[in-house]
Amino acid sequence: MGAYVDVDGLNMYYEVAGEGEPVILLHGTGGIADIWRPQLDLLADWYQVFTPECRGHGRTADVEGPFSYENFADDLAGFIEALGLGPVRLVGWSNGAAVVLRLALRRPDLVRRLVLIGGTAGPEGETALAAQLGEEPGRTLLADAWKPVYQALSPDGPEHFAVVEEKLHQMWREGTSVGMDEIAALPMPLLVMQGDDDSVEIAHSAALAGTARDGRLAVVPGTSHAAPLEKPELVNLILLDFFEDKPAERIFPLGSLRSAAGLGDHGGPTSGGRPGFLPWAA
Repeated sequence: MGAYVDVDGLNMYYEVAGEGEPVILLHGTGGIADIWRPQLDLLADWYQVFTPECRGHGRTADVEGPFSYENFADDLAGFIEALGLGPVRLVGWSNGAAVVLRLALRRPDLVRRLVLIGGTAGPEGETALAAQLGEEPGRTLLADAWKPVYQALSPDGPEHFAVVEEKLHQMWREGTSVGMDEIAALPMPLLVMQGDDDSVEIAHSAALAGTARDGRLAVVPGTSHAAPLEKPELVNLILLDFFEDKPAERIFPLGSLRSAAGLGDHGGPTSGGRPGFLPWAA
């Protein structure tokens, strides 16, 4: 079901399905609510799932002022509050991951669990190829992929595409990074997911998950930057597992392996003794 909600003067479009505790799925650059259909159809069996469209995207009109990650995050916070949803399980994909990360930092009271799919804390996490999308010919290729959907749906009319496309690239040029100290301060559980052939460096995703207080890493095999579309069944299972928070008993925990190797938490020697990290070890 599609609907609109007023968010401080922004007439924000969203789709919603299911009943239960709220989940929000936020699209990336040029995305619309429909891109989450493979997730919406399944997750709605367990949760009430919302797929909002950001300012200047899909059926949500543009508003005065520049694009920024902070503006998008504030819009999303207003969306959550306008519908009385928080705290929510919050998922962002690509540019949407950067937005939900800013929201979690600015308004942790609104976020129960956080998922970043194909997202980074800043440009340093992008592959060399991804970094070229802001320059020609990458910029034109990206615009050509986004333009038909925008022109078909935008209430601002097809001619407004050039305005939002320039706002987007200005945001990318001026975007700032989130520091690892901020990642470490996130109070909610964090799942970092990406494809094994993504536009994000796997080492960067691993660093984000490893820095968070309660971080998890999922690399979806055989997928690119579009893992939710390319292997939706697997992505959905990973999301459901994280949402339900039913951790498995760890047979080979890293801490015990360090002890077995005679190393402390930071690689230093331990005081010795049998680690006994296998449940069947006497």
